[in-house]
Amino acid sequence: MKKSSFPVYLAGDLVFRPNALALFERLKGLCAEEGLEGIAPFDGQADARALPPGRETILAFVRADRTLMDDCAGALICIDPFRRSADMDPGTAVEIGYLLGIGKPMEGYTTDGRSYHEKVGSYWRDAWNGSLSLRPSCDAPSSGAEEDPDGMLVHSDGLMQNGMIEGFIGFSGGTVAVDNNFEIAFHHAARRLARRLQERSLA
Repeated sequence: MKKSSFPVYLAGDLVFRPNALALFERLKGLCAEEGLEGIAPFDGQADARALPPGRETILAFVRADRTLMDDCAGALICIDPFRRSADMDPGTAVEIGYLLGIGKPMEGYTTDGRSYHEKVGSYWRDAWNGSLSLRPSCDAPSSGAEEDPDGMLVHSDGLMQNGMIEGFIGFSGGTVAVDNNFEIAFHHAARRLARRLQERSLA
């Protein structure tokens, strides 16, 4: 096993999943194989977890996670759809923007390689028995050709999530690994991030 040397933030909806602590332990093991030290959001929240549920506790979590991101060398981002919707966890989306802003390299991963357009169509069909339709021509710039039953543009054609998500990961030098197996997708992303961090350390 390679010696862990680069701390990397493990972002995504993982904190909300069943058996989250066990999941993070598995991912930390995969990180260690690549010379990374996986840092879970929980790792900075010991003091906040002792507080009663409520607004101040949540904000303590947020501050703790920001500190972890500040201190990490990079981040591995899960962009899986969240709560059966087409879109990923919104908190993680905020973290992607923050990480790019402070200059951290990122790699993404997902088990759902469908296009964002397909995900939106499936959501409307399965949840509301609705369907997408061609959007009437309008004078606004467009990143898609269809709209949902609410008249909202189905944007980001050719991407798996909102263009800001994949765009910001790409601006940091990263890509999104896709595999039906969650741990395989994660491992691909971890390997790429480890290589980039190693190259950066030697530059």
